[in-house]
Order: sequence, then C-alpha cells, then structure tokens
Amino acid sequence: MTVTIQFCGAARTVTGSCYHLTHPGGSFLVDCGLFQGSKTLRELNYGAFPFAADKVDFVLLTHAHIDHSGLVPKLIKVGMPGPVFATAGTRDLLAFMLPDSGHIQESEVERLNLRNAQRDRPPVTPIYTRVEAEESLARLRAVEYGAWISCGPGVRARWWNAGHILGAASIEIEIATGDEKKPTLRLLFSGDIGPEHKLFHPDPEAPTGLDYLIVESTYGDRDRPDITPAARRRQLKDEVQTALKRGGNLLIPAFAVERTQELLLDLQHLVLAGEIPAAPVYVDSPLAIRATQVFLNHAPSLEDTDKVPHPFAAPNLRYVETVEQSKALGRVVSGAIIVAASGMCDAGRIRHHLKQNLWRPEATVLFVGYQAPGTLGRLLLENTSQVRIHGEEISVRAAIRRLDVYSGHADRSELLAWVRKRLPVSQATFLTHGEESAMAALRDDLAGAGCDLARTFLPELDDCVVLGENRPRWLKGPRRLPSEAVGGPDWHNSYAALVLDLQHTLRDLGDDSSRQSMIEKLRQVLGHKLKSRPPT
Repeated sequence: MTVTIQFCGAARTVTGSCYHLTHPGGSFLVDCGLFQGSKTLRELNYGAFPFAADKVDFVLLTHAHIDHSGLVPKLIKVGMPGPVFATAGTRDLLAFMLPDSGHIQESEVERLNLRNAQRDRPPVTPIYTRVEAEESLARLRAVEYGAWISCGPGVRARWWNAGHILGAASIEIEIATGDEKKPTLRLLFSGDIGPEHKLFHPDPEAPTGLDYLIVESTYGDRDRPDITPAARRRQLKDEVQTALKRGGNLLIPAFAVERTQELLLDLQHLVLAGEIPAAPVYVDSPLAIRATQVFLNHAPSLEDTDKVPHPFAAPNLRYVETVEQSKALGRVVSGAIIVAASGMCDAGRIRHHLKQNLWRPEATVLFVGYQAPGTLGRLLLENTSQVRIHGEEISVRAAIRRLDVYSGHADRSELLAWVRKRLPVSQATFLTHGEESAMAALRDDLAGAGCDLARTFLPELDDCVVLGENRPRWLKGPRRLPSEAVGGPDWHNSYAALVLDLQHTLRDLGDDSSRQSMIEKLRQVLGHKLKSRPPT
C-alpha cells in the first residue's frame, strides 16, 4: 500500500494549514486550521473537508494559532473519532482560543444574518459554536518536546521546539509503509518557524536525515535587518512618541497570542526607562487577557520574563473584558494605546476601534504582523483611501504605520539556515504556508543552499502526492478553488473598491443631471445582465 499526502491548506497561501496523510494503517492530519484572507478563501471554512472526516484517526498540531488549529472543532463535529495531540503549551492556549473562535463565529454570523434578512437572503450557520469548541477540548492530549509517542498503528511522532509561540513545534513523523525495501518514511513538518533571538523562546531546533521536508515560506522572499532587543524597543519608542504627539489614539492590531504579550513587555521596558510616557494601554481582547495568564503559568519555561517586574500588571495597563467596556473606549479620542485583536483586522474588536479612529487625521494605526492578501489590514497597508467595515464606508485619514521587527516567522536567511541544517533530504522538499512569490523565491535560493531543485516543489491547494517512490507522483483530483482564486484579493475586494470608486466619481460630478447620465450609461453597458429594481 502507498503513503500519500494531500495539501488541504496553506498551499500558495499563508492560512488554513492542513495536511491529510494516508498510509497502510489508516489516515491522519497534521494541523487543521481556518482559512483567513479573501472572502472566497474564507468561504472554504464553511464547505466540506476534501477528505472523509470520520476516517481520520487522529490529528497532530504544530501550534495554537487559529490558522493551524481553528477547524478542529468542526472536524470533530462532523465525525473525526480520535485524539488531537499537541504540546502542553498549545493545549493550554487552545482551552481559550477555540471557544473564543466559536464565539467570534457566532457573533459574525449573527451580524451577517441580520443583513441577510434585510436583503432577503437565506441565513447561514456558524462553522461551529462556542459550546462545540468547548466540547472539542476533551480530545486534546498533551505531549512533551523530544519524546516519541505512538499515535496509531504504524505511526509515531515527536515534537521539536520551533521558537514561534508558546508551545509551537515542528513535528517529526515516522510512518510504516509495509514495503520491505523501505519499511519506514521519515517526514518533518516545520510548522511556523520562529526567528532567531525571539522574545520568550530559544532558537528553533529539529532533526536531520529526512525523507521528506514540508517547510513554511511566509517570509521566503525577504530579509529583515538583524536587530537587537534594544534596537527593537527603540523603533517601538519612535512609533509611540510620534503617534502620541499627533494628538490622537494609537491603535495596534495584534494577534492575541504572543504578539500582544511581546508588545506589553516592550512597552513596559520603555515606560520604566522613561523613554515613553505612561500612557494608558488598553488590552481590548478577552482572548489576549486569558492568553496572558497562560504565559504567566508557563513563565518558568520562557525566556526574558525576568527583565521587567510584573510586565502584565503595570499601573498604566488596563484590561478590557466586557463589550460595554470596549464600547466605552469609543469615547476616548486621544492619548491612548489600544491593543486589540484580530491582528489582520478581519474580525474582533479592532474593527470597532478602526471605525471610531480611521477617519481621524490625528490617529495612528500601527501594524506589527503579517497581513494576508484580501484582509482589511492588507488594504490599509496598501494605502486605500476608504474601506468598508460592518457595511459602513469609512474614510482613511489616520496615519498607517508598519513595524516589522515583531514577526514571529523566520525571514529568508533564517529559513535557508534552518533548512540547510536539516539536509540531506533524500526524497523531496515541499514549500508551503507562503504567497506564491515568497515560495518561488525561497525555492530558487534553496538550490544554492544545497537542495535539489528538481526535488523541491510548490504544491497547490488540494494537490495529492504519492510518497515513498523514487520520485513523488502527483495524483489528479478535484480542486475546491482554481489556482488564481487562492493567493490574492478576490472579486469581493474588487467589488467593494468599484462601489467606492463609483460613489466618489458620482459625488465629484457637477450636477444631478450628469450623475443620472453616468448611471444610465452604466445600465446600457451592463444591459440585460442588470436586474432592474424599483426605486426606494
């Protein structure tokens, strides 16, 4: 019998990490994450899995980020019978992250269904609810770094520190093939690899002598300057000082897990050194608040937590728990630092704060993490002049800034160094978890680092490959999306931009007659494809 791997997510895109492996003893997943980014990509979260969930024996998780773990409750809901293996840090984070994800989905669907009812469209149901997410937690099984475990018939695995977030790991897997000539295959899934000298964590580590390497490529096409912790804090200081001098609020969209805690630590460094004022810092994310407690529980295993006394309990730090408290922040128009999720501005409380502040020229929005194509965060970084949030048009007058020194991912040089240490890879290397340009650039650079270019592949979404043969054999099968719809902005983004452009154009015309004339011309161009509706 054969061993196959299907790339069910994070293939020529950065989110939705999910790999389905079949082998003589059954089948299993590595990661089962939510898609983020364009609406077309996010709609995959609501569709059927490209495999039979009830035939999946178990799941191995690299880490807790929702784009790697967020579909686990749905997988269990539709019939996956087995356990979910993860490190203790990942397990403890998921105890809050998965229920929070369910709550967000319920809230977003409730808002969407209100609009659907107003537009005479059918209602939709959440991917899963908070209760279903809470029930899924019973399936989690904690593992230790470096210890082999038997996951099921013919499969064993061990987890290696990946230096990305609390509990993050690369997963080494041995699979029995039933082939006398090649009785086992050794695979390594990198997960998300952290940069060198990252706050809280030691540098990544992993084994060598592999048959197959599946490696992320998020920043495979760019290098960040080498930077010391002191230099990183100086850059943050400059951004904070400039933002507060503008006279408005400083909004920082930040991932609730790790990025928020890193920022809090560095902000308190700067306050204690007298380099920034002790401005009120609002952490407006219940998930971030609970994740911070998990960090405190794991403090003995984390680095850098002894540099600042009580960094998560400073006098100027305010934790915002309730919706009412969050709404009250809308009355704060200046002098505050508001750290809120989600990091890509696609959901959560940050969207409400953006509605309150984007139109204010004295406000500042500071991005400190990756923004996927098609997300609101990416649109803001691309200098759009107007955006739609919760169906409302918001002009962008605030300063939009970016600070790329808090990335949780290894850059190009660090990825190359990490892969070089894994060599030799006897069969094939698969590049995943990256935009196509980043993957292609990393593939070319790997050729110069000792990888066989002819055995380095860039799989597309839903590609299925037979392993264990002299050369990977690609199987044809259905795709949930065409290739061009996976990696970038979609028609929903184009439609929103077109509507805003049309409104601006009509507004700029001199009189109502000219506006009516343009509308009639548009109707003529669209012709029979335009459904005529009575005026309202």
